[in-house]
Amino acid sequence: MATGYITVPRKFSEEIANKIVEERLAACVNIVECKSIYKWDGNMQTENESIIIVKTSEDAFQEMVLRVKELSPYEISCIEKFDESWIDMEFKEWRDEFVRMRKR
Repeated sequence: MATGYITVPRKFSEEIANKIVEERLAACVNIVECKSIYKWDGNMQTENESIIIVKTSEDAFQEMVLRVKELSPYEISCIEKFDESWIDMEFKEWRDEFVRMRKR
């Protein structure tokens, strides 16, 4: 079971979400706008970003990560995987079946 937490520039979030769902690397993506504050190359940064929460299968997770890295302009992408110690089984079955039917 795999759910990804990824931050991307706001202007890229819908494009990335649409592509990974169209390519069946994810069954669903939530987009949440946020403001991120971090230090990069010694300078404080404040960026308007989007958190994309990606629902995918364990089997498709690594391929989804590679695709997001291709689509994102970031040099280093924030990509994390949630530990799914509990998940609604009906949702898991739908998600896994959707991703499993992707074209190769």
